[in-house]
Formats: sequence, structure tokens, C-alpha cells
Amino acid sequence: MINQSRIMVIGGGISGISSALEASEAGQQVILVEKNASLGGRVSRFHQYFPKLCPPTCGLEINYRRLRSNPKVELYLGTEITSISGEAGSFKVKATKKPRYVTQECVNCGECEKVCPVERGNEFNCGMNKTKAVYLPHPMAYPPLYAVDREVCPSGCSKCVAACAYQAIKLDMEEEKLEFEVASLVFATGWRPYRTSKLTQLGFSGQPDVINNVMMERLAAVNGPTEGKLERPSDGKPIKSVAFVQCAGSRDENHLSYCSAICCLASLKQATYVLEQNPDAQVYIFYIDIRTPGRYEDFVRRVQEMPNVNMIKGKVAKLEEAPEGRMTVVAEDVMNRRMMRQQVDLVVLATGMEPNLKDIELDGIRLDDEGFLQPDIQQPGIFAAGVAKRPVDVNQSIQDATGTALKAIQTAGGF
Repeated sequence: MINQSRIMVIGGGISGISSALEASEAGQQVILVEKNASLGGRVSRFHQYFPKLCPPTCGLEINYRRLRSNPKVELYLGTEITSISGEAGSFKVKATKKPRYVTQECVNCGECEKVCPVERGNEFNCGMNKTKAVYLPHPMAYPPLYAVDREVCPSGCSKCVAACAYQAIKLDMEEEKLEFEVASLVFATGWRPYRTSKLTQLGFSGQPDVINNVMMERLAAVNGPTEGKLERPSDGKPIKSVAFVQCAGSRDENHLSYCSAICCLASLKQATYVLEQNPDAQVYIFYIDIRTPGRYEDFVRRVQEMPNVNMIKGKVAKLEEAPEGRMTVVAEDVMNRRMMRQQVDLVVLATGMEPNLKDIELDGIRLDDEGFLQPDIQQPGIFAAGVAKRPVDVNQSIQDATGTALKAIQTAGGF
């Protein structure tokens, strides 16, 4: 059991890392729990992020350095919370830790990967390329340790074990049951893109050249499936025209009723990705209205004034297949009072942010109707940071995580 003065932070994205670091650097003992094999969350998948349009290495690497030198943070990867009981000052938390099958002796040499005979879909790149069954989660993974996906390993195969000179691969690792006692809990569980398979009229499930905005970030990233070259997923041809469909599943009572706050900015940013690689490309942004919370008006104006950026106010009704593998966007053009049809090489759906907590049934926490964890309806000692609470951008997530750390410390009796 863990000393009750400790704080538990659930989620190892930018919000969770920030809360854990702020609390620990103020002198508090922190347990940081992440369900995946590495830290970084959604930010690690971005090509660039606001406000400075930095690559993820800019902010994450600094935080990883702070973690490496911080003895007050205990890190549990591959770990999911199964139950919460108790009260502020003495919460009892149960968790399950999945085996990684790789120990801390791993030096990230990659010899195991070379001999692995099996490939699997690369979750980090949204399934747009493959990794081996023994894999590094992504190039800037922290900690920089390999993991093994035993579900796809051939029966009896142990080639990776034989290839590891450091005896770091242990295929007999088993699941662990963990119990903690903590004073307060911070949920920084982040978000996922809305399930675009539900948007059947927009053709996501059947067309490789209809992607969501997270996939667009991976295509533009130098460590992505195309090494940063913006190409059509279907045939690898350069993208000469692209349509961004705003509010794809957002502000819609049949899907997500709320605005996700960052989608307009994300599409404007991604428009610059396209034009940086091909200044002659045509960009079409179909929107209900442009919402850019915060101090981003100069950026919005700059993109809107680019000669090849076409802003069309109106909702997209449907997508249709066109000759040569292209797509036709059928949409209303409100300003010109007409319906329009525009052929493009690629369609990017600006999907909203859906909280990861939405489908989780966990005693001890209360979610609102949309799946967000609102602090004012929780029992004392349970807090939320970043998108676990509401849709916000990276900068706001970090600010929110800092404030949440202070509240958690006060509950733990640190101040």
C-alpha cells in the first residue's frame, strides 16, 4: 500500500505530466498512471501545436528531462484503474498493470525488431503503416523501451528473446494487480477523435482518401507513415487539392452536441502544412462559423488571406466518389445562396474531441451527459485537468493542469 499523503495522476499526456511535475516539484509524492506503453498522449502525435506551432519535441522533451531527474514521481505504464473507494485524504485505488514483456535493461538497440517475423497495425500512426510485434511505441517514446504485442505473436516464437544481448525480453511476464492509498486524484485522461465511422454520409469508413484531423497530423509529421510527405493514402500521389470539413460530428445533437474548441484552428494550421509543401495546391474549408478561442486572430487572418485558401460558409451534405480516385464534396454555399460540388484529392474531417472517460464505468466518479468529469459534481479530493474536464487546446491544458495540481496538493495537506 502507498502512503496516503501521495497524489495519484491518471493519464500521461501533456496535462497529466504537467500536473505530476508541478505537484512533485512542490514537494509532494506523486503516482503517475498511464494505460499505454509510453507517455506523451495526443501531443506526441502532432506535427505542430499552438501557440508557437512547435513540434512535440519542444515541450515534451523538457518535461521528460524533468521526470528523469525527479525521484518524487513513481511511473506506472500499461496500467488501468479498476476501482476507487474511500474519501479525500484516504482513497483506495485498485489497478491492473499489463505486462510489457520488456524490462528496464532494454537499451533501445532494435535488434529484436529486426528478427521479428510478424507485423501489426501501428496505432501511433492511426493504422496507416505497420510495426513489428516487438516495437518501440514511437521514435520519441518515454521511457525509450520496446514492448511486445503478444496477441499477434506466432505460437512458440521467441526470436526476439534470442536476439536480445541484454536479456531484456521476458515473454513469461504476467499481469499484476496493484493497490494504492492516496490523498487525492487528478484525472488527466485526455481525449480521442470522435468515431468517424458513425458519419456514414461522409464516407470515412470506406474511402482511404477521407481521413480525420489526427491522421492529417501524422501524415505531416516527419516521424509519420510518409516521413512528412503529404500524399494521398490510396495511391501515394501528391495532394493538389484538399477539403477540410468542419464540425464533422460536432455541434450536432445526433453526435457531439458541443463545440470542441480547437477544430477550426487545427484545420487552418493543417492548411499551412499543405501549402508549405505545394504552394499551388487549392484548399477548401467548409465551416459553419470559425471559432478560435484565445489570442489567435492574427493567425486566422493570415491563413484566410492566403490566395489558395477558399473559405466556404456552409455544411457539407455528403461526399461522392469522382473520376481518378478523387472525391466530390457536396455542400451548401451560404454566402452565394447555392449548392456546390467541388472535386478534391483528399478530404479531412475536422472531428471533435470525445473524452476518453466517456465509455468507462468506474465507481467513485461522476460524468456529465457528454462524458466529461466536472469537478463540481465530484466528491472532495477528485479533480480533472485538461480535456478530461472540457475541450481545450494544449496551452490551456497545461495551465489547467498547474491549477489542478495545487488543488490536489491542498487536499493532500501539502500547503
